[in-house]
Amino acid sequence: MCALFEPPEPRRVSPGEYLVWGQALALLNRDLAVTLPQLELLQLLALPSCAADEPEDVYVAMANGEWHGNHLDPDSQDSLASALASVADAAQETVMELLRQAWPLCPEHGLGMHPREDAQERLFWWCAGERPRRGPAHIHAAVGTLDALGESIRTRS
Repeated sequence: MCALFEPPEPRRVSPGEYLVWGQALALLNRDLAVTLPQLELLQLLALPSCAADEPEDVYVAMANGEWHGNHLDPDSQDSLASALASVADAAQETVMELLRQAWPLCPEHGLGMHPREDAQERLFWWCAGERPRRGPAHIHAAVGTLDALGESIRTRS
């Protein structure tokens, strides 16, 4: 149990310790590196749970150890698709809150994109911006593949 005035120290999660979340974070860090190249890669941090008999809480944090938002859902470790969805949500919340900007941005609309699953449980960056000839909203790229699209996806200054 957590002491009232002694918050626990977060610890950096070791490579391979949470294998599926680590794989998901590696994919997400590819998108971060190409869209926000000035930032260091995100990391997983763990804190002891405040509830006795509960597993530790794992967060997606900036390289300096800061994070924002809820911990990763322990049940999301069941598959890479589930882990990627959980890590993408947590990473996006951390980056957006701490940098005070939307991330990642759709290069076509300049709007923040959101992770969304398709029917085959693959995760994509989705944009709500209108496309005159093709209708509203569109899938931009699979999470983890923004680097394959080249320079056009860098964030606008």
